Amino acid sequence: AADHWKARGVDLSRLLYQAPMEHPKGLWNTEQQDHGLAMALDHKLLAAARPAIEKGEAVRAEFEIRNINRTVGAMLSGEVALAYGHAGLPDDTISFTFRGTGGQSFGAFAARGVTLELIGDSNDYVGKGLSGGRVIVRQPPNSKREPTQNIIIGNTVLYGAIAGEAYFEGVAGERFAVRNSGAVTVVEGVGDHGCEYMTGGVVVVLGDTGRNFAAGMSGGVAYVYDPTNRFEPLCNKAMVEIETIAPATVGDPAEDALRPRQKSVSVDDNGMGDVLAFDAERLRILIERHQLYTGSARARMILENWDAELANFRKVMPTDYRRALLDLAQERKAAAAVAAE
Repeated sequence: AADHWKARGVDLSRLLYQAPMEHPKGLWNTEQQDHGLAMALDHKLLAAARPAIEKGEAVRAEFEIRNINRTVGAMLSGEVALAYGHAGLPDDTISFTFRGTGGQSFGAFAARGVTLELIGDSNDYVGKGLSGGRVIVRQPPNSKREPTQNIIIGNTVLYGAIAGEAYFEGVAGERFAVRNSGAVTVVEGVGDHGCEYMTGGVVVVLGDTGRNFAAGMSGGVAYVYDPTNRFEPLCNKAMVEIETIAPATVGDPAEDALRPRQKSVSVDDNGMGDVLAFDAERLRILIERHQLYTGSARARMILENWDAELANFRKVMPTDYRRALLDLAQERKAAAAVAAE
């Protein structure tokens, strides 16, 4: 780079000048640091998961967790990725339940085949970089808190998630699903800036949102439960459109491959199908999953009154993303017609 013609006339000597020091000190590695990795909870997780990692056997275990336990599941998922790559393990091969309060980044980078259920609450960055695993956070059975009014996870949840699922029986803080690019998730309320810079995946909000929802959202879709019609002024519509959701129609067998499925197909296929259509089916599948994994009363109420409650949902979809998908569909249709000739 120093020999590049653009660099020949640049003199950085004044910027890089090292002033003489009366008492010289080292510039790097001047002291040893202890990051506490030896005490990480993941060492216990790795020991319990050894049969799964080495032999592919299903494992189940429970652990207590405190807010000093950070990035729980990250080291475990790293070992899964080393052994099996991005494809991971079959769904639910490793299933761990935690009780207490999770520290920052609970479930970060969780790999496919890893399910982490937390009965309690957690701090910021839950599911950061989620990579195919499943993260569940739900209230203790004896909790008296109303989930749609109870913040159960912190800010910046699912930051940069690329695949996997997450279900939260409660409200998230700010910037929920920021930069999400492939995960599917259900939550019962979010703070400001939900789905900010989102590029893929599916988000379902079964409660209120804060302001500036969908700012910079360029991909994926979101469904927001809005029975009081307060959502639209809170949505940043610079890049997205808001629509109502039509009831499901009788299926055309020719469209079966495009329909959403009850389970994800692989780490690269979340089973959500063609997001230009099948909104009612997709939404119901995700709410059913949410009720199954968390026992959500809000989800149960909506499912029991499905025909009436469907009208209370709004779909949020980026305008350019829709246009790109429509163009791609037309290209595929034209290619199929040519191939059939």
